[in-house]
Amino acid sequence: MAPKNPYTGYRDQLATLGESGNRRWIYAQKPKGKLYNYRNIVSYTLLFLLFAIPFVKLNGEPFLLLNILERKFILFGIQFWPQDFHLFLYSMITLFVFVVLFTVSYGRIWCGWACPQTVFLEFIFRKIEYLIEGNTSQQRKLHSQSMNFEKFWKKSLKLILFYAICFSITNAFLSYIIGIDLLLEIMRAPISEHSVGFTVSVLFSSVMFFVFTKLREQVCTMICPYGRLQGVLLDSNSIVVAYDYKRGEERAPLEAGEDRAIDGKGDCIDCYQCVDVCPTGIDVRDGTQLECINCTACIDECNSVMEWIGKPKGLIRFDSEKNIDEGRKPKWPARKIAYTVVLCILLGIVAALFASRSDLEAIILRTPGLMYQPQEGGISNMYNFKIVNKTAAEVPVHFKILNHEGEIKVIGEELKAKASSIREGVFFAILPQKEITSDNIPITIGVYADEQLIEEVKLSFVGPN
Repeated sequence: MAPKNPYTGYRDQLATLGESGNRRWIYAQKPKGKLYNYRNIVSYTLLFLLFAIPFVKLNGEPFLLLNILERKFILFGIQFWPQDFHLFLYSMITLFVFVVLFTVSYGRIWCGWACPQTVFLEFIFRKIEYLIEGNTSQQRKLHSQSMNFEKFWKKSLKLILFYAICFSITNAFLSYIIGIDLLLEIMRAPISEHSVGFTVSVLFSSVMFFVFTKLREQVCTMICPYGRLQGVLLDSNSIVVAYDYKRGEERAPLEAGEDRAIDGKGDCIDCYQCVDVCPTGIDVRDGTQLECINCTACIDECNSVMEWIGKPKGLIRFDSEKNIDEGRKPKWPARKIAYTVVLCILLGIVAALFASRSDLEAIILRTPGLMYQPQEGGISNMYNFKIVNKTAAEVPVHFKILNHEGEIKVIGEELKAKASSIREGVFFAILPQKEITSDNIPITIGVYADEQLIEEVKLSFVGPN
């Protein structure tokens, strides 16, 4: 008899909801195994970077700053201005395409390994629960028992630690907006001097506290748009955390001395360890589901069970539904290779755009409403200019006419573009009489920082008929 394909029988309700629609609280068993150890390394590296990056500076500027309030953005120590909006637009388009192609090819790796919701919940808050309240059965027992001293102090200590961590994370995020220097200055000052900011921090921390004490995995299943989007991005070729039903069915409990092959039983002993360890409470044997975040906890748990009963590992593994259905070994299809190439090309284009970005940007326009002015031995036109200095240092700037004889006279003081500022002014472009060959002469103005040509601006020069 052919093994039953569980992929044809999907549930019609979320795993976190009971039959009457009430919340079914998830008490996930503590994971263990090789992949979980890898996730520990990835998660604590990300947490370290989250708290450490605000202290890192390059050329006197923060390594990363996203000051939306003052429209000041610094990436990798390089300041970006509104004039660089096209880079932001290209990056967002690339990010969207990247998310689509990456999910189609590799599933929800982001959700289980790098998403802040998963990292915070699984590697901070759940670990605190295991430490204070004990394992899964102990947590259930503590929750169901009436209030006593043990329950009071354990719940109180857990909630106090939860809120303290939420407040710390809030300040970490705030340091990316206002900068770590200003944040430390605010923290040293009396609360009364920053009452509005303190109130906002408390409110944001309270929202985060609610997420990690009440909503938890429901953020992934009901709120996060990426979780909903995956339903239309995944197909039978996508690599996901999958159960090999051909090998596992018919599932049945393990009996002493049995020969499962002769009895028509699969390798799955129906121990439910994969379900107990799942942070969203699903049964991976039901096929690809909305709630699955590819955290690989079930892979580790199933591998340990297979090792215990003397069966090959990989009953639950990273694979595609098509590979399992056709009995093929995991391999990279041509489409995935093509998508990966496209991803690399997109990243290369964005990197090239950022690398070609100029630290100084010049905008020069002929002053409207004014015609030419006769000068001794020639003709002049007036131009308005705007120099955007995106660097953290003051830069001397001067102009030259590149394609004609002539000179530039800047009106006012010596032209210097101050650090992280916009310098505006006016100059006269003067051409000798012999260069005046028509009433509309194309000229090219070179913009120099020190002696380095940074930009060429093509303009029109108006002369007499």
